[in-house]
Formats: sequence, structure tokens, C-alpha cells
Amino acid sequence: MLYLRWRHTRAARNTIRGERTLTSIPPPKHLVRREDGLWLVDTEEGGSTLLGFRIREVLFEAQTPHQHILVLDSFDYGKMLVLDGIVQTTVRDGFIYNEMIAHPPLLFHPDPRRVLIVGGGDLGAAREVLKYPEVESLVLVEIDAQVVEAARTHLPEIAGSGDDPRLVLHTEDGMRFLEATLPAQFDVILVDSSDPIGPAVGLFRPEFYAAAKRALRPGGILVVQSESPLYHRSTGENVLSALRSLFATVRPYWSVVPTYAGGFWMFTLATDLDELSFRRTLPADTKFATPSFIRTAFDLPPFLREWTENLPPSPPAKR
Repeated sequence: MLYLRWRHTRAARNTIRGERTLTSIPPPKHLVRREDGLWLVDTEEGGSTLLGFRIREVLFEAQTPHQHILVLDSFDYGKMLVLDGIVQTTVRDGFIYNEMIAHPPLLFHPDPRRVLIVGGGDLGAAREVLKYPEVESLVLVEIDAQVVEAARTHLPEIAGSGDDPRLVLHTEDGMRFLEATLPAQFDVILVDSSDPIGPAVGLFRPEFYAAAKRALRPGGILVVQSESPLYHRSTGENVLSALRSLFATVRPYWSVVPTYAGGFWMFTLATDLDELSFRRTLPADTKFATPSFIRTAFDLPPFLREWTENLPPSPPAKR
């Protein structure tokens, strides 16, 4: 494990132990140094698009067996969690993603007592789920325990206190967890994965979605973060096609997430319920989600509706 704390101000020119300056030390992985300080550069579309964030301070760095982790304090978005060079969440806009992945299925499900989150090690989505008193148990399966530790230590604004007794954490691969899970155990499953690279690749395969459906109770709801329809359209196509081969009702919906590529993000909700309607009241302390916006999110803009409606279902996954 690596741990390094940096601070990038004019004082950075001061010597360390009288030998080297911060400006002469190589920056942490995925960061680049310019005349105005350190920058995180998130590469999209094979290197043809760059998203840059000026960094005030590196709060935490670790290389785990699964991925490279950074917690950074940025000038514009505050503290942020970065996995393998890609921004996962920030203090300034992370609540948007977390509210939009968690609240729609919990509002639509008739009786969401048992919830599973696969991924979501920053605990932001878990914090939203636990706002519902109807939820009796929340199981969160995160492959990398260091992500959870980093979030709890450095991002309490997102992770919360983590002391709710309903929350049970498992450090395990999501697919392996589902394979070992008895059928019909959960009412709602959220796939809060990182991008389909590294440890998250398996969470975008048809076999994983088949295992998730097996773990759902009758009338259960699955929600999958489905990437950007502007930059990662093939990923969204694969998600939609796979879920349509498994569920009677598959509904993509959208939100804005400023720190993600394109700022426009897609989720996919899948269920065997015939009708999606509000079954309960949205918690009062949301910062982004409202009942009217959630309804709007399922009313797709024409370009997205045309694309998603014309996708065929994929062949059934091998079991």
C-alpha cells in the first residue's frame, strides 16, 4: 500500500528534509504537474477526449490488488474518489448519482425490505437506501475493502457515519457472491459499479445479470448504472439487450452528473412488474431527486428513446 499526502500551494517549493522539493518529486499515478499545480486528467474515447480537474491536495493514495485508489481535494469539486484515474464521486455532485440510482427502485417497489448493492464502496448509494424505514437489511458487496476504508476516512460527507445496524458489508467479488446466494433473497438490487474495466468487468456480463435475477424475489427490481449514452454507447447497448432477454419490463432512465464524461448518464431499471408507480414518499432530505424529476428521467429525450427502443434482446445467458 502507498500512502502519500501532498499539498500544492506556493509553500510546495519548500524543501523536504533539506533535499528535494515537491515540484521535483514525481506526482502520484494518474496526476500530471503543470505550472499551475497538479491536475487529474481523465481520458475518454481512446484518448481523444480529456477531462481535467485541478487538484489542491492528495489526501490518500493506495495501490491494491484490484486497482489504484486516490482521494483528492480538487479546487472546483471538493474531495473526490478516483479509481484507476477515473472520478467515481465528489462531494460537490456525488449526491446526484447516488439519489438517482437508489430512489427510483425504492419508490416503485411494493415492499423493499431486503436490498443488495453490488459495488458502491463509497457508501453514497447505501446512505440513500438507508433513509427508508421499510428497508430491514442492506447488504453491500464491494470487492476492494480499501475503497470503503478510504471513503469512511476521507469522504464522510458521502459515506456517512456507517453505523446503521441494517448495513452488512461483504468484501467479495459480486459475481461470486451472487453465485453463492440462494434464490429469491432480495427485493431490490443496485449495481453501483465503476466503469467496465479492471475489477468491474464481470458486472457487465449477461451471466451476472442472470445471477442477479435469480437472487431477486418475485416482483423484485434491478437497477444497473449504464454509463454515458454519448461516450459509452456500446456498454449501454449491452446492458439493455441483456436485461431485455431476462425481464418483462426494462426501462432506461437518465440524469446529469457533471464530473462524468459528457455530464449525461444513463441507468437501466429491470423488473417483471407490469407497472411502475410511486408506492411511497420520497425522503425529505434529498438534494436533487424529486418525484417530478424522477418521472421526467424515464421520459427519454428523442435521441435516447430512438436508440434504446430499437435494440434487440441478446441471446439468453449461459447458466
